[in-house]
Amino acid sequence: MWGIIPSPITKPQTFEDTALTTKAHWETVYQRKPADSVSWFQPRAQRSLDLIRSITAGRNASVIDVGGGASTLVDDLTADARFDVSVLDISSAALDVARQRLDARSEHVHWIEGDITRIELSEQAYDIWHDRAVFHFLTDVEQRLAYVEQVRRAVRPGGHVIVAAFAPNGPIQCSGLPVVRYSPDTLHAEFGSAFELIEHMNEAHHTPAGAIQQFVYCHCVMH
Repeated sequence: MWGIIPSPITKPQTFEDTALTTKAHWETVYQRKPADSVSWFQPRAQRSLDLIRSITAGRNASVIDVGGGASTLVDDLTADARFDVSVLDISSAALDVARQRLDARSEHVHWIEGDITRIELSEQAYDIWHDRAVFHFLTDVEQRLAYVEQVRRAVRPGGHVIVAAFAPNGPIQCSGLPVVRYSPDTLHAEFGSAFELIEHMNEAHHTPAGAIQQFVYCHCVMH
Protein backbone atom coordinates (compact mmCIF):
# COMPACT_ATOMS: atom_id res chain seq x y z
CA MET A 1 0.00 0.00 0.00
CA TRP A 2 1.27 3.50 -0.83
CA GLY A 3 0.42 4.70 2.67
CA ILE A 4 3.07 2.56 4.39
CA ILE A 5 6.01 3.47 2.13
CA PRO A 6 8.17 6.11 3.83
CA SER A 7 8.71 9.27 1.81
CA PRO A 8 12.32 9.86 0.75
CA ILE A 9 14.05 12.93 2.11
CA THR A 10 14.90 15.16 -0.83
CA LYS A 11 17.76 17.61 -0.48
CA PRO A 12 17.40 21.01 -2.14
CA GLN A 13 19.26 21.01 -5.42
CA THR A 14 22.56 22.87 -5.13
CA PHE A 15 24.29 25.07 -7.70
CA GLU A 16 26.73 22.20 -8.35
CA ASP A 17 23.90 19.68 -8.79
CA THR A 18 22.27 21.96 -11.35
CA ALA A 19 25.51 22.25 -13.33
CA LEU A 20 25.94 18.48 -13.49
CA THR A 21 22.32 17.94 -14.52
CA THR A 22 22.61 20.57 -17.24
CA LYS A 23 25.75 19.02 -18.67
CA ALA A 24 24.10 15.59 -18.83
CA HIS A 25 21.11 17.11 -20.62
CA TRP A 26 23.16 18.76 -23.38
CA GLU A 27 25.44 15.78 -23.88
CA THR A 28 22.34 13.66 -24.46
CA VAL A 29 20.86 16.17 -26.92
CA TYR A 30 23.95 16.20 -29.14
CA GLN A 31 24.49 12.45 -28.90
CA ARG A 32 20.92 11.68 -29.99
CA LYS A 33 20.17 14.39 -32.57
CA PRO A 34 21.96 15.63 -35.68
CA ALA A 35 23.31 19.11 -34.97
CA ASP A 36 21.35 20.58 -37.90
CA SER A 37 18.01 19.32 -36.55
CA VAL A 38 17.98 21.06 -33.15
CA SER A 39 15.62 24.04 -32.94
CA TRP A 40 18.33 26.67 -32.50
CA PHE A 41 20.37 25.58 -35.54
CA GLN A 42 21.25 28.25 -38.11
CA PRO A 43 22.79 27.30 -41.47
CA ARG A 44 24.66 30.58 -41.11
CA ALA A 45 24.76 32.90 -38.07
CA GLN A 46 24.41 35.98 -40.23
CA ARG A 47 23.09 38.43 -37.61
CA SER A 48 25.90 37.55 -35.19
CA LEU A 49 28.53 37.64 -37.91
CA ASP A 50 27.38 41.07 -39.12
CA LEU A 51 27.52 42.47 -35.59
CA ILE A 52 31.01 41.13 -34.96
CA ARG A 53 32.30 42.44 -38.28
CA SER A 54 30.79 45.87 -37.68
CA ILE A 55 32.45 46.06 -34.26
CA THR A 56 35.92 45.15 -35.52
CA ALA A 57 35.75 47.22 -38.73
CA GLY A 58 38.76 45.42 -40.18
CA ARG A 59 40.80 45.24 -36.97
CA ASN A 60 42.10 42.12 -35.24
CA ALA A 61 39.98 40.87 -32.34
CA SER A 62 39.78 38.08 -29.81
CA VAL A 63 36.27 36.57 -29.84
CA ILE A 64 34.66 34.02 -27.53
CA ASP A 65 31.45 32.29 -28.63
CA VAL A 66 29.76 31.17 -25.41
CA GLY A 67 27.56 28.13 -25.91
CA GLY A 68 28.90 28.00 -29.47
CA GLY A 69 29.02 24.21 -29.48
CA ALA A 70 28.07 23.04 -32.95
CA SER A 71 27.20 26.55 -34.21
CA THR A 72 28.39 27.51 -37.69
CA LEU A 73 29.57 30.95 -36.51
CA VAL A 74 33.05 29.54 -35.93
CA ASP A 75 33.25 28.54 -39.63
CA ASP A 76 33.00 32.14 -40.77
CA LEU A 77 35.19 33.53 -38.00
CA THR A 78 38.03 31.12 -38.69
CA ALA A 79 37.85 31.96 -42.40
CA ASP A 80 39.07 35.45 -41.45
CA ALA A 81 42.64 35.57 -40.09
CA ARG A 82 41.86 38.73 -38.10
CA PHE A 83 39.92 36.78 -35.50
CA ASP A 84 41.42 34.82 -32.60
CA VAL A 85 38.49 32.52 -31.87
CA SER A 86 37.48 30.62 -28.73
CA VAL A 87 34.38 28.43 -28.55
CA LEU A 88 32.99 27.42 -25.16
CA ASP A 89 30.29 24.85 -24.57
CA ILE A 90 29.18 22.63 -21.71
CA SER A 91 28.81 19.68 -24.10
CA SER A 92 31.87 17.87 -25.43
CA ALA A 93 29.63 16.21 -28.03
CA ALA A 94 28.60 19.62 -29.39
CA LEU A 95 32.21 20.79 -29.61
CA ASP A 96 33.13 17.57 -31.42
CA VAL A 97 30.57 18.33 -34.13
CA ALA A 98 32.22 21.67 -34.91
CA ARG A 99 35.75 20.29 -34.67
CA GLN A 100 34.97 17.53 -37.15
CA ARG A 101 33.20 19.93 -39.51
CA LEU A 102 36.16 22.35 -39.55
CA ASP A 103 38.70 19.55 -39.95
CA ALA A 104 42.21 21.09 -40.19
CA ARG A 105 40.93 24.59 -39.40
CA SER A 106 39.86 23.37 -35.96
CA GLU A 107 43.51 23.59 -34.89
CA HIS A 108 43.21 27.38 -35.02
CA VAL A 109 40.35 27.47 -32.49
CA HIS A 110 40.60 27.47 -28.69
CA TRP A 111 38.04 24.85 -27.65
CA ILE A 112 36.79 25.19 -24.07
CA GLU A 113 34.53 22.63 -22.43
CA GLY A 114 32.78 23.87 -19.31
CA ASP A 115 29.79 25.48 -17.60
CA ILE A 116 29.99 29.25 -18.19
CA THR A 117 28.71 29.94 -14.68
CA ARG A 118 31.53 27.94 -13.08
CA ILE A 119 34.57 27.71 -15.34
CA GLU A 120 37.54 30.02 -14.74
CA LEU A 121 38.31 32.09 -17.82
CA SER A 122 41.45 34.15 -18.32
CA GLU A 123 41.19 37.73 -17.14
CA GLN A 124 40.62 40.42 -19.80
CA ALA A 125 41.20 37.88 -22.57
CA TYR A 126 38.49 38.89 -25.05
CA ASP A 127 37.52 41.90 -27.14
CA ILE A 128 34.13 40.44 -28.04
CA TRP A 129 31.84 38.15 -26.02
CA HIS A 130 29.11 36.48 -28.07
CA ASP A 131 26.25 34.38 -26.72
CA ARG A 132 23.25 33.29 -28.72
CA ALA A 133 20.75 31.23 -26.70
CA VAL A 134 22.63 30.45 -23.48
CA PHE A 135 21.65 33.27 -21.14
CA HIS A 136 17.91 32.61 -21.41
CA PHE A 137 18.47 29.13 -19.90
CA LEU A 138 19.77 30.68 -16.67
CA THR A 139 16.52 30.69 -14.71
CA ASP A 140 18.18 31.07 -11.31
CA VAL A 141 19.37 34.48 -10.10
CA GLU A 142 22.59 32.96 -8.76
CA GLN A 143 23.40 31.55 -12.21
CA ARG A 144 22.86 34.90 -13.89
CA LEU A 145 25.01 36.74 -11.35
CA ALA A 146 27.81 34.21 -11.90
CA TYR A 147 27.50 34.63 -15.67
CA VAL A 148 27.74 38.42 -15.51
CA GLU A 149 30.76 38.17 -13.22
CA GLN A 150 32.42 35.96 -15.83
CA VAL A 151 31.82 38.62 -18.48
CA ARG A 152 33.23 41.36 -16.25
CA ARG A 153 36.36 39.31 -15.64
CA ALA A 154 36.99 37.94 -19.12
CA VAL A 155 36.18 40.94 -21.35
CA ARG A 156 38.68 43.76 -21.67
CA PRO A 157 37.56 47.27 -20.65
CA GLY A 158 35.94 48.82 -23.70
CA GLY A 159 35.15 45.35 -25.02
CA HIS A 160 31.87 44.38 -26.63
CA VAL A 161 29.20 42.00 -25.36
CA ILE A 162 26.58 40.51 -27.69
CA VAL A 163 23.84 38.46 -26.02
CA ALA A 164 20.82 37.05 -27.85
CA ALA A 165 17.91 35.56 -25.90
CA PHE A 166 14.26 34.75 -26.42
CA ALA A 167 12.10 37.86 -26.75
CA PRO A 168 8.89 38.41 -24.72
CA ASN A 169 6.89 36.71 -27.48
CA GLY A 170 9.40 33.87 -27.81
CA PRO A 171 9.06 30.29 -26.52
CA ILE A 172 8.54 29.62 -22.82
CA GLN A 173 10.84 26.59 -22.98
CA CYS A 174 13.46 25.08 -25.25
CA SER A 175 14.81 21.55 -25.50
CA GLY A 176 12.47 20.61 -22.67
CA LEU A 177 13.97 23.21 -20.32
CA PRO A 178 12.37 26.41 -18.97
CA VAL A 179 13.75 29.73 -20.17
CA VAL A 180 13.55 33.39 -19.23
CA ARG A 181 12.30 35.76 -21.93
CA TYR A 182 13.62 39.31 -22.22
CA SER A 183 12.93 42.71 -23.69
CA PRO A 184 16.00 44.79 -24.56
CA ASP A 185 15.62 46.76 -21.32
CA THR A 186 15.22 43.73 -19.05
CA LEU A 187 18.13 41.93 -20.70
CA HIS A 188 20.36 44.98 -20.34
CA ALA A 189 19.27 45.36 -16.70
CA GLU A 190 20.67 41.92 -15.87
CA PHE A 191 24.15 43.23 -16.70
CA GLY A 192 23.98 46.60 -14.97
CA SER A 193 25.29 50.12 -15.44
CA ALA A 194 28.85 49.00 -16.25
CA PHE A 195 27.45 47.82 -19.60
CA GLU A 196 26.33 50.53 -22.02
CA LEU A 197 23.60 49.39 -24.38
CA ILE A 198 24.72 50.44 -27.86
CA GLU A 199 22.02 48.80 -29.96
CA HIS A 200 19.38 46.12 -29.91
CA MET A 201 17.44 44.29 -32.57
CA ASN A 202 14.91 41.52 -33.03
CA GLU A 203 15.23 38.36 -35.09
CA ALA A 204 12.62 35.86 -36.22
CA HIS A 205 14.50 32.58 -36.19
CA HIS A 206 13.14 29.85 -38.44
CA THR A 207 13.78 26.46 -36.87
CA PRO A 208 14.61 23.34 -38.93
CA ALA A 209 11.09 22.09 -38.12
CA GLY A 210 9.49 25.20 -39.60
CA ALA A 211 8.54 27.07 -36.42
CA ILE A 212 9.38 30.74 -35.84
CA GLN A 213 11.10 31.80 -32.61
CA GLN A 214 11.49 35.46 -31.66
CA PHE A 215 14.88 36.54 -30.36
CA VAL A 216 16.21 39.84 -29.05
CA TYR A 217 19.87 40.80 -29.52
CA CYS A 218 21.59 43.29 -27.22
CA HIS A 219 24.99 44.77 -28.02
CA CYS A 220 26.74 46.46 -25.10
CA VAL A 221 30.14 48.00 -24.42
CA MET A 222 31.68 47.20 -21.04
CA HIS A 223 33.24 50.14 -19.18
